[in-house]
Amino acid sequence: MIEHPSTIRELSARKQIIARHFAQANTYDQHAHIQQHVCQHLLSAISHMHQDSVLEVGAGTGQMTQLLAANMQSKRWIINELCAHQATNLQAIMPAAQLRIGDAETMDLETNHSLIVSANAIQWFDDPLGFVSQLTKRLKAGGQLLLSTFTPNNFHQIKTLTGQGLYYPTIEAWRLALNKANLKQIQLSTQRFDIPFRRPYDVLKHMKMTGVSTNQTQRQTTTEQQSIEPFIWTKTSLQQFEQAYWQQFSGQDENGQPCVYLTYEVLIINAYQP
Repeated sequence: MIEHPSTIRELSARKQIIARHFAQANTYDQHAHIQQHVCQHLLSAISHMHQDSVLEVGAGTGQMTQLLAANMQSKRWIINELCAHQATNLQAIMPAAQLRIGDAETMDLETNHSLIVSANAIQWFDDPLGFVSQLTKRLKAGGQLLLSTFTPNNFHQIKTLTGQGLYYPTIEAWRLALNKANLKQIQLSTQRFDIPFRRPYDVLKHMKMTGVSTNQTQRQTTTEQQSIEPFIWTKTSLQQFEQAYWQQFSGQDENGQPCVYLTYEVLIINAYQP
């Protein structure tokens, strides 16, 4: 069963942009190797492979959904995804699931879940920290909240050279939000990956293929909401970017060949409703 807004216009302007970026990332799974690794890590952190009710938030192309379908059993499945483009694929992966297509921050995702999981998605939300309190209310007693996102060190090369990038809450901010939501057994852990690329242009191509646009920046505003500001590449700015990237973030890959690096720093959040 699929429930979704009648048109993409029912999403906020910012969420419409995000949905379009990911709808255009047709080869996401071929490039999102770090994201796939994170999904495997989340799967290994799930306490019980038999659940009463599972909610997945921000399913995307279904990397995490596939792992859940292959390894778990649940009496109820609810799968949320922003982009309606993914609905058919997600329903094929999990035929028994209720699909909720739309903005997880504003739509009804029901309650009494024994497991809520979200892989590589909540950094796109308007208020990631505030969303924790929403999820907590949807967990049953003893239920597990399992999320992956990224730290402020994520893509630091891009931020350093262009000033562009998503807003990522600090680990301390996440811990405060989890404590405020009265969750227990809170575990926060990080994993860092420095990925080599043959040239800076390949970094930009990789980011585009995984739905991340370097033409947009997302900043924390005084109203605690996030906005997207335009950034336009020119021939000159691209040349300056490539030169600076080689100067500041170059090295040698495992074969001794010149390369540049892009950093992923993943944050895993694991907590329980008392």
